[in-house]
Amino acid sequence: MTARTPAEQALARSYTTGDGKVRFDVTGLSVDHRPDRSVTLTYWLTVERQGIPDEHWEFTLPWDDKSLLDVLTSPTPDPERLQQLVHIVRTLLEEWWDTKGYNRKSAKMGRRRP
Repeated sequence: MTARTPAEQALARSYTTGDGKVRFDVTGLSVDHRPDRSVTLTYWLTVERQGIPDEHWEFTLPWDDKSLLDVLTSPTPDPERLQQLVHIVRTLLEEWWDTKGYNRKSAKMGRRRP
């Protein structure tokens, strides 16, 4: 297995939403680099919420934005740009979580696992 870049390490960290209501426990992250320089991030998550049984999900995020590709692949990315990348990806993850029940596009990005 190849070593993870600093961005991959940062993206693979578990975190709790700002309101403290949802914890995304990242149990796995796959980063698939495509020939067209796009990337697909695939997360395996355990979603934890107070008073609700944990849920296990696979979430796939196609990433076509090449403006932050250097941050994703760099062995020493600019810390501010790295934080920006992590913030954007987490925001998209939370948006998927919040809209998967009624937005068809969001629903297709995730799959519940046993």
